[in-house]
Formats: sequence, C-alpha cells, structure tokens
Amino acid sequence: MNIEDALNKYRNYFNEKIETYGAEPRGVDYNGPDAQIVRFEQLIKLIDVSMPFSILDFGCGYGALFDFLKSRDDLAFEYFGFDMLEKMIEAARDAHANFKNAHFTAELRTLVPCDYLVAGAIFNNKFQASEEEWISHIFDVLRQMNTLCTKGFSFNMLTKYSDAERMAQRPDLFFGDPRVFFDFCKRNVSRRVALLEDYGLYDFTILVRKPA
Repeated sequence: MNIEDALNKYRNYFNEKIETYGAEPRGVDYNGPDAQIVRFEQLIKLIDVSMPFSILDFGCGYGALFDFLKSRDDLAFEYFGFDMLEKMIEAARDAHANFKNAHFTAELRTLVPCDYLVAGAIFNNKFQASEEEWISHIFDVLRQMNTLCTKGFSFNMLTKYSDAERMAQRPDLFFGDPRVFFDFCKRNVSRRVALLEDYGLYDFTILVRKPA
C-alpha cells in the first residue's frame, strides 16, 4: 500500500468519526476529554505564554485545542486551525463562529507561518502502510511543519514502548520509536529539542524550539 492509499483510508476513517460523533473527543478518535487535555498540556509546553503569540494547529480536527487555550485566561493568542478534512473544518467553524481569533481552513496552500505549530495525534493511524513508508511520510510532514512556524513546533505520537499486547491488537496504528524522531529533529531542524514521555500515556511528545 502506498502513502496516498493510506491517507485515503485516513480521510474515510475520520470523516466517519466526525459524522458519527460530531465536535467531541470521539469525533477525532479519542476515548474522552481527560487524555486529550493531558496531551494538549504537553504540546503547549513549547510556547512562551508570557507574551501574545500565533499558533497553527496542524490537524486541528474540530478545534478542541482552541477551546483548551481559550480556557486559560492568561493567554493572548491568534489561532489558525488546519485539517485536510473539510468535514472537520465545517465542524470547527460551526463550533467557533463567535470567536474572532479562531480561523480554520482545509486549504494547505493558504497557510502562512505562525509563531508556533502543534500537531496532535496526526501520525497514529498508518492503516496498511509499511513502517518504512510511514516513517518516510512522517519525516516529510515534519519538514513541512518546520516551514510553517518561526519559533518552533511540537508533535506527539504513540510510542513503541507501549505494552506488546496493545500494539499487537492494533496493527493499523503506528507506534514510533521516540529516539528516531528526536534524532531527526536534532539533526535536521534545531539543537533545542525536548522529548517528553513521562506523563502517563502510551505516547511521547517532542518539542522543537528554533534558534532565537
């Protein structure tokens, strides 16, 4: 299976999720809000919240990260959400129509660099793509993400240090080696890279800060 076939399965899978559940965690394949919030907390550790910032949510789903940021009264930010699924963008726009600092698009070509980019759970579903194909795809997306931010980016991924039984039960999921992606970012993007894997979930988060 090539990457485009895998991405078509990805589109179909998540279109079905958002159509079935709407703008809630199950609509983006989360079991519930608790794990979603924990992951958001890790991803935004990248951000210097002492000053206003712009943020690109790359793979935004229905815009739950905007709600998380909005709940923090101390943050001043402009939010841009991108998702390749138009149904996700429609749900996001409907849910955030009253917020002037929330912008959503399914058009990759319209994106301009923000201060920060975050990408949550966009690499987890490989379907029938091989490990090698999917890793190559991830590297390509990380390079793209790097061009869309000025201060840095963060992303998370299921970890190969998950229980063996859990991994065996879901061959459609990708469980990444955190060392591989830490090394890629360190060698190709910035020396200022942090790996977080101590927050109690079966995944890891990488923060990449660009040189000042």
